[in-house]
Amino acid sequence: MAQPSPGSPRARGSYAKGIAMRQEILDSAIEVFAQRGAGRTSLRAIAEEVGVTHAALIHHFGTLEQLLVEVYSESARRLEREHPVPGGVSPVERMRLSAERNHGVPGMVQLYTSLVATALEVGHPAATAFATERFAQARAALTEQVRDAQASGRIRRDLDAGQVAALVIAASDGLQTQWLLDPGVDQVGALAMLDRLLTDRAAEGDAG
Repeated sequence: MAQPSPGSPRARGSYAKGIAMRQEILDSAIEVFAQRGAGRTSLRAIAEEVGVTHAALIHHFGTLEQLLVEVYSESARRLEREHPVPGGVSPVERMRLSAERNHGVPGMVQLYTSLVATALEVGHPAATAFATERFAQARAALTEQVRDAQASGRIRRDLDAGQVAALVIAASDGLQTQWLLDPGVDQVGALAMLDRLLTDRAAEGDAG
């Protein structure tokens, strides 16, 4: 049977159906992982949970690692759209508010931590690319926010903005891991304290 040409109505319809099916799988997978995180699983187990065939998952996502990256990335985008962090807050306050928001989806927090850990291992290109790009983007965005806060006198000007950004991310991720292991760890409170350490003595730091 002759294959439809790329620009034919039949080909466009098939492409649209493929996109829709991929999104349906992603939606279902997000619901699954939001509840239980990554855990020890396989594409076959996920296919059974989301109600599709193993072949369908391979066709649309290729590997388990790529599926997990896309599940987390899509979930994070949705969370930001539905519960955006307000503007005008300090860089640390932004991370604190994000931490509060993330507490509502512990499965996704666990998935993120698992992806970052996987990225440190050899032979995991999708996780490594995800973590490397995410940290780079987060550092760049926070560095600009730190500079804005320094210009307005809310953070000491004698601190290197890039180093502050890296420290804030490290504190947030490290506290998040501790919270996963022990929900009694006050992640939000510790970030609030870091915010005070960077802001309460801003004027004194400028004077020095």
